[in-house]
Amino acid sequence: MDTVTTRDGVKIFYKDLGSGRPIVFHHGWPLSADDWDAQMMFFLLRGYRVIAHDRRGHGRSTQTMDGNEMDTYAADVAALAEALDLRDAIHVGHSTGGGEVTRYVAKYGEGRVAKATIIGAVPPLMVKTDANPGGLPIEVFNGYREAYIANRAQLYLDVPTGPFYGYNRPGASPSEGVIRNWWRQGMMGGAKAQYDCIKAFSETDFTEDLKAINVPVYVMHGDDDQIVPIGASALESIKLLKHGTLKVYEGLPHGMCTTHPDIINNDLLAFIES
Repeated sequence: MDTVTTRDGVKIFYKDLGSGRPIVFHHGWPLSADDWDAQMMFFLLRGYRVIAHDRRGHGRSTQTMDGNEMDTYAADVAALAEALDLRDAIHVGHSTGGGEVTRYVAKYGEGRVAKATIIGAVPPLMVKTDANPGGLPIEVFNGYREAYIANRAQLYLDVPTGPFYGYNRPGASPSEGVIRNWWRQGMMGGAKAQYDCIKAFSETDFTEDLKAINVPVYVMHGDDDQIVPIGASALESIKLLKHGTLKVYEGLPHGMCTTHPDIINNDLLAFIES
């Protein structure tokens, strides 16, 4: 396996295919680089170099006890970018990965990042606070933690079967393969790291990161996203970005990169080539 070793000895697994301009994909919780297969093949076949890593504690990377928070996630990406000497790169993040992209680009992106895209992403802040009244109550995330501790394997069936892909909506046609693949990816990762990541994706405030980013950012979000509701995420992020473009997808779910890759891939291509 191809891995990069971080300063604290964690091995970060990555895929690196092709030889054109680099596009780096950052996955959501609790998944892995495999969640980007539809996008990686699309861009690989169009002459791009495509790279995706498993976040620490996820997939084939080290099942970490510590460092399962956004500052370290971003530092891990910086280590990967340095090891692969990535320059003029486009970074694309979904959900938790969108938070990772935001923190990485703000802190480490100068001279290496040309553009970024965040899709169904968690910034600026998911949890409800006095300063963020539109966020989700902490009880929502405590519910995830309780279900996780009680039966992680069952939770990892319930999420993709229901709200993640919008399969709980009337008229939806659930894909057994998609559901099983979500479960497979989730169960590959470390229980402690994925538990910690719930706090990382729900309670990290990316407000200052969004303000600090100087490159073009494409914000893509479905208006039927039941995991990361659009009101407190994309509609707020676009207000904070210096060079942001917002695209709202009517009726599309959180996992729209998988359910509607034809739409997402072509829009992402147009942004990259603009």
